[in-house]
Amino acid sequence: MSAVGKFFDPSTSRGKAALGAIVLVVAAAGYHALQPAASKRAPEVTVPVSVEKVTRQDVPVMRVGYGTVRAFNSVVLKVRVDGALQKILFKEGQDVNEGDVLAQIDPRPYQAALNQALAKKSQDEAQLAKARNDLKRFTTLNASQFASQQSLETQQTNVAALEATVKSDEAAVENARVQLGYTTITAPVSGRIGLRQADVGNIMRAADQVGLAVISTVHPISAIFSLPASELPTLTRAGFAKPMPVYAYTSDDREKLAEGELLTVDSAVDETSGSVKLKATFQNADNRLWPGQSISAHLLVTTTKDALTVPANAVQRGPTGLFLYVVDTNNKAVVRPVETTETFGTSVIVVSADIKEGDMVVTTGQSRLQPGSKVSIHADKGAEAKAEGKAGEKTDAKAGER
Repeated sequence: MSAVGKFFDPSTSRGKAALGAIVLVVAAAGYHALQPAASKRAPEVTVPVSVEKVTRQDVPVMRVGYGTVRAFNSVVLKVRVDGALQKILFKEGQDVNEGDVLAQIDPRPYQAALNQALAKKSQDEAQLAKARNDLKRFTTLNASQFASQQSLETQQTNVAALEATVKSDEAAVENARVQLGYTTITAPVSGRIGLRQADVGNIMRAADQVGLAVISTVHPISAIFSLPASELPTLTRAGFAKPMPVYAYTSDDREKLAEGELLTVDSAVDETSGSVKLKATFQNADNRLWPGQSISAHLLVTTTKDALTVPANAVQRGPTGLFLYVVDTNNKAVVRPVETTETFGTSVIVVSADIKEGDMVVTTGQSRLQPGSKVSIHADKGAEAKAEGKAGEKTDAKAGER
């Protein structure tokens, strides 16, 4: 008998062990062969994601620049004559109207100067009246050959000189009145008056650089902000003939403060910064804007009608450009390349032949996705809260109508 025959000989102990091992292997193979085919495949991974629909809507095209609020008019309240400050008739922070009396300089020296000028004028007018009567007599005597032509001409010259003197006196009187009027200080413009810089009893001089206070017009108020010079073609295409709305936000863009309109664009580009300055005006009825305040100005250039939009957080950047995931009818993620033009709020305008209105795009969970991944859609908490807020607004509006 051969060595192999001896090994598998069931009459020997070695043969019995080998035979038992073969039976176990065959049994195991048969068991696995009877198992369902599905149990051999690895379970497919489902990725939880949030989605939102692609929509069409009118999109405002904004340009944002940072700037500073300025008073529409700012006037330093200064004295125009020298003298002691007798009265202050305003309170700091008070709103004043044009023509309101705000302060009083001691008027007595200027009243005295006016009286003196009036007296001089009266004196010269009396002399002029006498000279005119003398001229009448000389004219009559000259016609009768009782006065020489030279005497008549001398008297005519005397009358003309006195008439000029009276006119000079009238000018002096008017000047004295103006100087006296300057002792009463009135508001040159309407606005809010700031902190006063002098107290009653101080000697004020017209040459002083510091005035009594500053009056700032804050109704309306203006703001100066800058945009890159590259935006000028966009502004030009939009046209300056119609007013462009401007929205003033806090410098961190969190809160809207006021709505106004563009007043003008500066006539030159700043060569140092490559930007151009723009000026906007706001009615500021609620005083939310203040001179010197930093703001973020949002200029509405135009509105794109019926634009295709997706949530901004749906757009991803890859090696070949921008893309997003669209969930198909089989709940699988499909990659779609996109191009974007404008951003507004939490959405962007997209331009793509592979995206259409109503498509469901993934807004969260993209990091775990691959093309063809199976997805399970979870509710977007932010979208739900937004929808609930809008529903609440409609309910409140209906309740108010009732």
